[in-house]
Amino acid sequence: MIALNNVLLFNGHADHFCPDATVVYQDGAVVYAGPSEGCPDLDGETQVIDGHGHFVMPGMVESHAHLSYTNNGPLELDKSPVEEVVIKTIQNARVMLGSGFTSAISFGSVHRVDAFLKRGIECGDVLGPRLLAGGRDIGSTGSNADLHPDYAQLKIDGLGMITDGPWEVRKAVRTLSKNGVDVVKVMIDGELISSGGGIKPGVLGFTDEELDVLVSEAHHRGMRVACHARSAAAVKQAVRGGVDFIGHANYLDDEALELLEANRDRVFVGPAVAWEITFLEHYQSFGFETGSPEHEGYAAELEATQQSVKRMREAGIRVLVGGDYGLNITPHGTYAKELQYFTDYFGFSPSEALQAATKHGGEAFMPEGHLGTLEQGKIADMVLLKGNPLEDITLLQNPDNIAAVIKEGEIYTDLLAKQSPHHKDAAALGHLLGTTPCN
Repeated sequence: MIALNNVLLFNGHADHFCPDATVVYQDGAVVYAGPSEGCPDLDGETQVIDGHGHFVMPGMVESHAHLSYTNNGPLELDKSPVEEVVIKTIQNARVMLGSGFTSAISFGSVHRVDAFLKRGIECGDVLGPRLLAGGRDIGSTGSNADLHPDYAQLKIDGLGMITDGPWEVRKAVRTLSKNGVDVVKVMIDGELISSGGGIKPGVLGFTDEELDVLVSEAHHRGMRVACHARSAAAVKQAVRGGVDFIGHANYLDDEALELLEANRDRVFVGPAVAWEITFLEHYQSFGFETGSPEHEGYAAELEATQQSVKRMREAGIRVLVGGDYGLNITPHGTYAKELQYFTDYFGFSPSEALQAATKHGGEAFMPEGHLGTLEQGKIADMVLLKGNPLEDITLLQNPDNIAAVIKEGEIYTDLLAKQSPHHKDAAALGHLLGTTPCN
């Protein structure tokens, strides 16, 4: 048993902060997390670590993860050879864990990398977050998963599974299941910046029948379904079809909001706004001019998303942190920027943003309720920080502020350094915390 005392505690609930706390865990599970004065008696074999005023919070959940994306451009996601992808994915997994994200819900993988990555993490060969593995995106002909025009005659199979008709869709889901996928990703509508004649937001790529088949086959096989859905029409089709994780939901009409509210106990929504924000910062480097349809379109999309998230919050819909990281303008390691976006663009308080990344992310990842908060019986996932993110949410963006990450009771430090012994025992953690001032 290990006890961390003299720490600041945020337990995952937005309304809970304890300035003088103790956290006790054993065998990967929390035994106690609360005021030090209420801590139960500890036996003589307990390793007691002085936290020296460090901030302790639950491990975060990256709910829109693309671990196998290799920081390519948005229209070049399938250009890296699989051998290079595997090497970089292993690095990305270590970086994500070292950034304080102890769990990840995949929103799509190139090739079959996620499924093998998950196996490597679970058997200890790879350092990384707990993972719900994704597979190749399922999309219809001309969808956002269909990146290349016919005249190119390319035979690249890394990203999209192009399917048309109920039986092709069903076969695609079965193929993903055979290859060890946990989350089926489907492109319900399109994207403003698409290659060739790809469909745009609001144009549905699948019929209701095709999506119903996809969801029913996935759920029958124990998989969950995530979708790309920017428009109100796409969100409505997703909710009616039984999709579990809705990505984006930028535009909502009253009917879409009512459907989400009626299904708020089972549906999670992740706005994933990093792409829009960084595109608007860098659009000229992509060759787009000020006032171009893409520039104006993404500006309008971001503005609409702010209103949609406000309405979803008021309706009690759980909005998750996670933002399409893994592109050249949203590189791996910058995941914590999403917390700042939640405060700057959506009006979340720092504690509400942390709750979205911890408690609500844990509920999405593990509906049975064992993940996302530091309470008795929960999985012992923690981030130990120098400084208080409730006062400055940007602290999480600086790796120097992350003193340690604990995943299911295992302690790791220096995960963002390429050459370092990352795995620490309790004695080493106690020494570390005593020598890293917490101002």
